[in-house]
Amino acid sequence: MIFPFGDDVPSHRPPVVTYAIIGLNVMALLWVDLLSPIDHELVLIERGFIPARMVQALRGRPLVVEVQELAQHPHLRLPIALKRQIELPANRRAIVSSLITSLFLHGGWLHLLGNMWFLWIFGNNVEDRLGHFIYALFYLGGGVLASLCHWLSEPTSQVPVIGASGAVATVLGAYAVTWPWAHVRCVVVLVIFVTVIELPALVVLGFWFITQVLEATHQVEIGMQGGVAFFAHIGGFLAGMALMPLLRGPAPPMPRRPIEYDLHDDQW
Repeated sequence: MIFPFGDDVPSHRPPVVTYAIIGLNVMALLWVDLLSPIDHELVLIERGFIPARMVQALRGRPLVVEVQELAQHPHLRLPIALKRQIELPANRRAIVSSLITSLFLHGGWLHLLGNMWFLWIFGNNVEDRLGHFIYALFYLGGGVLASLCHWLSEPTSQVPVIGASGAVATVLGAYAVTWPWAHVRCVVVLVIFVTVIELPALVVLGFWFITQVLEATHQVEIGMQGGVAFFAHIGGFLAGMALMPLLRGPAPPMPRRPIEYDLHDDQW
């Protein structure tokens, strides 16, 4: 496994939008964690992106989804899961806004940490290259495009999609096409062997992209709906690769690292 933790691309201004995105995601998870289990479930349904609601917006019909809530058995005093149905109205404004609000909701701290870790490493350079305002639009627009890619793969799914991974994938695609040969510092774990090495960004991000393609292919083969939205990751990454050159063109060449010579070596 490969865990990136830094790169050698310098930034010339503080990534205030990246900091703000991370802060908003943390606050959103803190807020959701304070809710009761049923209210937590309702937030995910109402603010998460449900692919089936896109068809609902076109047809103007309500959508009925099923949720579970825990209750106490009246005789055994044990927790039991009760299923109930919730009718979501065909509110086009709410459906469209869920494409944005879903980007700031996460299923837990590990889910949040994984997304924000990659954004922290690679987002600062993309923001520095695009500028704060364009970067904010780029991040949100990429997240929307990623969600729509998931919708195309599972148009009838009623499972809410949450998380910033589609938007973060857009940032990764932008980084890969702009600084493919940047040095990314990584922790590599092979069974019990652990080491730190530097790899080209194209290798690190290319490896990540290939794993998403393989997982998406496997998901299609077994006919599984829900779970991780791998097609959102793929779509977001490709969108970032396509949009970044249009917005700012290729980055200036990276300065070569100075060659260090040993002045005491008789060969020099």
